[in-house]
Amino acid sequence: MSLKIKSIIMTATALMMGASAGADTPAALIEKPDFTPTNRQYDINALEALGRVGAPVVSPDGKKILYGISYESVEQNKSNQDLYVMDLDGKNNVRITRTPESESNYVWFNGGRQIAFMAAVDGKMQLWVMNADGSDRRSVSNVEGGIQGFLFSPNEKRVVMIGSVKYARTAQDVYPDLPKATGRLIDDLMYKHWDEWVTEIPHPLVADFTGTEVVNVTDIMQDEPFEAPMKPFGGIESFAWSPDSEQLIYVSRKKTGMEYALSTNSDLYLYDIASRTTRNLTEGMMGYDTNPAYSPDGKYVAWLSMEHDGYESDKNRIFILNLATGEKTDLTTDWDYTADAIAWNPDGKSIYFIAPKDGVTPIFSIALKDKKVTVVADGVFDYASLAPAGPKKLISMRHSMLMPNEIVSIEKGKVTQISNVNTDLLAALDMPTVEKRMVPTTDGKLMTTWVVYPPKFDANKKYPSILYCQGGPQQAVSQFWSYRWNLALMAAQGYIVIAPNRRGLPGFGTEWNAQISKDYGGQNMRDYFSAVDDMKREAYIDPARIGAVGASYGGFSVYWLAGHHEGRFAAFIAHAGIFNTETQYLETEEMWFANWDMGGAYWEKDNKYAQATFATSPHRFVDQWDTPILITHGEYDFRILASQGMMAFNAARLRGVPAEMLIFPDENHWILKPQNAIMWQRVFFRWLDKWLKK
Repeated sequence: MSLKIKSIIMTATALMMGASAGADTPAALIEKPDFTPTNRQYDINALEALGRVGAPVVSPDGKKILYGISYESVEQNKSNQDLYVMDLDGKNNVRITRTPESESNYVWFNGGRQIAFMAAVDGKMQLWVMNADGSDRRSVSNVEGGIQGFLFSPNEKRVVMIGSVKYARTAQDVYPDLPKATGRLIDDLMYKHWDEWVTEIPHPLVADFTGTEVVNVTDIMQDEPFEAPMKPFGGIESFAWSPDSEQLIYVSRKKTGMEYALSTNSDLYLYDIASRTTRNLTEGMMGYDTNPAYSPDGKYVAWLSMEHDGYESDKNRIFILNLATGEKTDLTTDWDYTADAIAWNPDGKSIYFIAPKDGVTPIFSIALKDKKVTVVADGVFDYASLAPAGPKKLISMRHSMLMPNEIVSIEKGKVTQISNVNTDLLAALDMPTVEKRMVPTTDGKLMTTWVVYPPKFDANKKYPSILYCQGGPQQAVSQFWSYRWNLALMAAQGYIVIAPNRRGLPGFGTEWNAQISKDYGGQNMRDYFSAVDDMKREAYIDPARIGAVGASYGGFSVYWLAGHHEGRFAAFIAHAGIFNTETQYLETEEMWFANWDMGGAYWEKDNKYAQATFATSPHRFVDQWDTPILITHGEYDFRILASQGMMAFNAARLRGVPAEMLIFPDENHWILKPQNAIMWQRVFFRWLDKWLKK
């Protein structure tokens, strides 16, 4: 639900940091797998063998790039990331770490002579330093409970670290004579979040850094029961040091319990090191305010800002604050799209940003003087990071539906790929092809739809096909790469994949993006039918062998389509989807989302928006279910509880509909552990092959 780009970043980061906890084999080196594809087949084994490239960081002198590569070990059931350094043109690529535990959150410091990073100490992440060649590696922090991120001040004499502080009461706090009691005493909302019971919250820890040791650690929000950064996706991008290293901006939503559950109103807070005072910089701005960034001269602060409280998929505007005058300026008043990431050009005259637009995610630049937006890098790609290397050069990552992240250099409109982590493996595979198709909708618009064709596609043959239903609900169907919902992998198994940018997706203006709210069973579902019906006109599509698949809101979509499809589909797969919107309203945790998107509570009988939403709940149309359905879910999914999947499975079986359910007791809204991910893919394709390749 409403994952947007942060969920993609969070999932990728978790994997790179070895998120597959619980491996029952001793830690060992995880190297690039010795893998040779069979008959050039792109399959699950090939997908698992791909290296996963971490975000590039440019050295202070602008000559080197530091980045990570992680590989998965199916045997150890975990992933591991090591660090590499190369020249700005991609030459002289050198691996500088070779350890059984991941290095993450890596940065240059000490003029590029050293590198700081996070790695585990006794199972807890701490701050480490080493020489730029990987030598003299040592831990420099000893924060109880570990850290989740860090950011040095510009003079490198201070560091802010993300630590954790106790939040909820334990049984022993109330009944100390019951040391083995495990009950949770709860008296307000937001007691769970995505995949955890909220017993701790993140806090910013500011410390002095001597170069060899972190000392004088201070919780600058001591005794405040608020998150900074905000769960579940907030990270070190929630902090910004002033150029003089004397002030720190942090992001926080200073609310708890029910108030927190109902609001997205976060703010930027300016903490002064000397006076230990805090000032709210965005008082009165009611939506999400995130991603602060000081201008190079320290005169301005830029940040991303949403306008409406409670609307988490609102347009992300780019604001700047003149610190001398207090004037706030929206640079994107004439830009009808949402920004996902920002970085100052070193000349201070413009800001780079990433934004989905027309089915792809280019890099843009916006000028402070006249608000002019310029395309910096585009093509049939999604760009995924921003690392300026001087006023006229930029280092980034990009991916597409046909390749995972690789690092590129951008200069004077020319984009050059400078990493080749997966080039050889991809060249040894027969890969699908991707086509952009404009589909007429029922209300007279044109909808950008990606169609992914199998390798060696032959238009004279008839193929089974899959409608891909996006989650979010407001998450772009751009040139995304996923290690689970991998459209190229689906096509490589002999399917034509239809991926429409239905109503409610960013990249086509605020009206298109916002339309889905309070209209779950409406126009966006008609958009799905339009895409399928349009493709069925092609002679190479077998109309009797079309399936529909999706996760989260995509899972809701599958459940809804199952009761309304009028024979269009021959098989369904729903992962982590909403089956019963009435129970979902009370089972989920972020009530701002439910109130905005569903329109309110189901007991509000005079609320036409809420009543329209709940009247279209998939569970109300089970009497129309007649098509085989596979349901998958994780029991650690506290966003959409596994009970939603169980209800759908039970309903299908009671209706006599062929159904199967795959439940993971140790996974959340995603499937992160390598062996579970492989099992999920095997079951996914076994189900599709059974019903669509008959």
